[in-house]
Amino acid sequence: MASVWVGNRGTVKDFPGFSAGRDADSVRKAIQGIGTDEESLIAILTQRSNAQRQLIVKEYESAYGKELKDDLKGDLSGSFEHLLVSLILSPAVFDAKQLKKAMKGTGTTESILIEILASRTSKQMKAVGDAYYTMYGKSLGDNISSETSGDFRKALLFLANSRRDESSNVDEHLAKKDAEVLYNAGEKKWGTDEDKFIEVLCTRSFPQLRRTLAEYQNIANKTMEESIEGEMSGHLEDLLLAIVKCARSTPAFFAERLYKSIKGAGTDEFTLTRILVSRSEIDMLDIRAEYKKLAGESLYSAIKSDTSGDYEAALLRLCGGDD
Repeated sequence: MASVWVGNRGTVKDFPGFSAGRDADSVRKAIQGIGTDEESLIAILTQRSNAQRQLIVKEYESAYGKELKDDLKGDLSGSFEHLLVSLILSPAVFDAKQLKKAMKGTGTTESILIEILASRTSKQMKAVGDAYYTMYGKSLGDNISSETSGDFRKALLFLANSRRDESSNVDEHLAKKDAEVLYNAGEKKWGTDEDKFIEVLCTRSFPQLRRTLAEYQNIANKTMEESIEGEMSGHLEDLLLAIVKCARSTPAFFAERLYKSIKGAGTDEFTLTRILVSRSEIDMLDIRAEYKKLAGESLYSAIKSDTSGDYEAALLRLCGGDD
């Protein structure tokens, strides 16, 4: 099950010689002592794979009759607490919680819905949907339906229902056809047929979409991004642009999100935490390379100059090194 959450370009890997019992014990001591031993917590929780962290959580509960999550929350605070608690959730549960939070209360945080739904694979979304239902007794689709509207809702539902093809085969003929369809649905007509954009961009595999984007540029003499920006607006535009970016390069998409979360006015710790936690075992090495290209400095030094204390130390461990 875990394999859909593990890539080969992560910075966090299975820890050799891992013992859940020993780690649970060390974590307990770090929390129990006089004052918290944050260094030990960071060393353990950022240097074990998520699968191993899940075993520590189980071991902790069976040994001490308490939930590790509750003990961490009782002992820590702020961004550091949020980061460590995020690390001990399974990836599917973590995403489900983020989506729920994005739809809670008045107004919806569309950027979080967009980030997660545009970048996850269909298999990952299936796992997230299952976790969501288990935790909240309501389907993710139902919540999206009641919190969003129009074409934006339609596109999100395609993604939430894992409609994206996962095969790595590229069909040249289909790419040409899709490119034509999109050209005719947008640039070539008065008004835009959003349905066509939603259908192609939300159901084709990323390798297939890359081919389509190239074909599209040949026909339209402009990039798909330029067409979307000219034809669409609002959240639908944001979502479709995010999908195109992820299709071109998911690591570049996350590098840009990180850049904005660090370089904006005040640091957006939630986004910083979410991306480092969710990508550390998948493609953090590639995200770092893209970040350097985009920002002219390493992600490591950006985190160093923008965060502090235990939060900084833990993020740097997840980042995994300087470029």
